[in-house]
Amino acid sequence: LHFFLTGRLDIDVEYVSDCKRLAKQCRLQDLIDDLETKCKKVYEFVSSKPGTCVKVLTIEPTGNCRLQEDLALLADCALPAELRVGFGELPFDSTDNFNSCPDVCFRVQDYNFLCHKAFFCGRSDYFKALLEDHFSESEELQTQPSIPVVTLHNISEDIFIRILYYIYSDDTELSPENAYDVLCVADMYLLPGLKRLCGRTLAQILDEDNIISIWRIAKLFQLTRLEDQCTEYMAKIIEKLVELEEFAAAVKENAEAVEERQETDSIPLVDDIRFHITSNVQTYSAIEEANQKLEALENLLASIGLEC
Repeated sequence: LHFFLTGRLDIDVEYVSDCKRLAKQCRLQDLIDDLETKCKKVYEFVSSKPGTCVKVLTIEPTGNCRLQEDLALLADCALPAELRVGFGELPFDSTDNFNSCPDVCFRVQDYNFLCHKAFFCGRSDYFKALLEDHFSESEELQTQPSIPVVTLHNISEDIFIRILYYIYSDDTELSPENAYDVLCVADMYLLPGLKRLCGRTLAQILDEDNIISIWRIAKLFQLTRLEDQCTEYMAKIIEKLVELEEFAAAVKENAEAVEERQETDSIPLVDDIRFHITSNVQTYSAIEEANQKLEALENLLASIGLEC
């Protein structure tokens, strides 16, 4: 059971034969291969180290790829039939005939997603509270009366599908077009790992036109890695940014956000940009370029009446 759910197996050497026999009955050829490979390595190690005693064999997940694929099949099963084209494994014959034993139905935009409370409650405190607090108020699925129906509002079926696959497999398909919408929902559903995945997607599309808005997003959702990537990018184009009213407004807002800030106290945004301008400066030409950028930043601060 531990292997099924985590991809990891710790077993006493005296039970390896029994484990292989059970794996064969369950048609777990990958586990059998892993056990045989591990036994061979242990035998070679013990042969080279006389007196060594190995009592436990450990099979560890390799990048979680296999486990992710297996768990993603449960997400495939949860999809309504009319939404399956374009998602998950194709063809869907295997999922159509496979009973995943769902115990909760999430209704999104009139689509029914047959899911498992253990995954949603285990991954999200939001869903844990939702299902525990409102379980008695939910309706029942007509085709399967034993399954309660919980209607989710203010979310599209497309965004919920991204949430669904993340909850089951710890991964989901994101694009620059949907990353912000998924981020907002991930924040509401208390899924910090998914928020970080969204941050990585947004970091790949930084440019002069969106850098300030994405920096604001990073601040709002407390994505520190994305925020740092934004200020690093700002440092590279600071001479263009200082000409923009939007950037000046961002600096002012950041200064006002510092509690009980004095006139000469630091401004986090400015400090971070300065750090990236001056970091890794080694050549004379790089020093000159850094000084020009710092001067442009200082001129902006002077023009808006700020010192730091």
